[in-house]
Amino acid sequence: MEVQQQELLGLSSGDLCHFLESLGEKPFHGKQIYHAIYRLREFDVASMTDLSRPLRARLQRCSRLTLPKPVLVQHSLDRTRKYLFELDDGEKIESVFIPEEHRDTLCISTQAGCPMDCKFCLTALIGLARNLSAGEIAGQVLRMLKDRENPSSAMALQGKRPRLSRETFKPVNIVLMGMGEPLLNLENVSRALLLMADPDGLAIPSHRITLSTVGLIPKIHELARSPIVPNLAISLSATTNEVRDRLMPVNRKYPIEELIQACEQFPLRPRQRITFEYVLIESINDSDEDARRLVKLLSRLRAKVNLLPLNPGQRNGMRSSSPERIAQFQRILASKGLPAYVRRPRGADIFAACGQLHQTQGQTVAAS
Repeated sequence: MEVQQQELLGLSSGDLCHFLESLGEKPFHGKQIYHAIYRLREFDVASMTDLSRPLRARLQRCSRLTLPKPVLVQHSLDRTRKYLFELDDGEKIESVFIPEEHRDTLCISTQAGCPMDCKFCLTALIGLARNLSAGEIAGQVLRMLKDRENPSSAMALQGKRPRLSRETFKPVNIVLMGMGEPLLNLENVSRALLLMADPDGLAIPSHRITLSTVGLIPKIHELARSPIVPNLAISLSATTNEVRDRLMPVNRKYPIEELIQACEQFPLRPRQRITFEYVLIESINDSDEDARRLVKLLSRLRAKVNLLPLNPGQRNGMRSSSPERIAQFQRILASKGLPAYVRRPRGADIFAACGQLHQTQGQTVAAS
């Protein structure tokens, strides 16, 4: 009779202690396993030498530790890395490692695919396969951090020689901005956030974690009551309901005015702001009047705006605003006291930039 194996990845320290106790073992071994996974990055029970040999043998029979498997790692000219991960059931997701001067940013997925159908996002072409588990969400972070600490594991897939790096010593930011709508998978996302922010887990403080949503209002309120409340980013990209209805169908259910009201109620720490992401699309949402409406919409909020040029690859006839138009848009926001930053695309040459994740497996997606 086949023994049902317990998946260890995604369990809290307490859950692991209960599991060990259910085996008739000392509960404290659960804390040892938790430490080995999240602090030591040991992904094979056999390598956890703090555990006795008989216990390791028993755990290998009755449990498993299944991380997303990197089947392709692409390297951008700007040193961004895009990972194509295969999950245990064969579904695939993409995640992005973005090295920066003073920190590294990991962009992770929360769903395989996405059901939101935003017209400027390639992931929308996939549709939704399923939600990711808490372990699959945290597992992306573990895999990329392991590669950061041991570059040879990432470069082995590319036939490259490893080189020493200072990356390991830089702080890490996590952005839940990859494939999927995080708030549609809030239960598993919340569990993954606990693993990330736990000082005994991944030890990434909540102020270094950002969740991006298209604006599911009831779920925003639910997120505000979660044990770990990350920074909130809203994908807005329009200043009228007419335009946002076309670009982001979710707006037909949760219009702009109601979304802004929900943001006004979201709890913020001192000096914390809500980020509004605004993809600039030529002749659709980039006029001076749009900029002025945006200032008015956000006037009652502690907010900042990230201006994102539309990245190539969308098969919808839309084009990015020109650099001159983007600069003018930013000037109007800044002149009214609204902090606004133009975000330089990272990894666009390997389709790793915002809105480009599409499980391409290295194949080029034709731009319109």
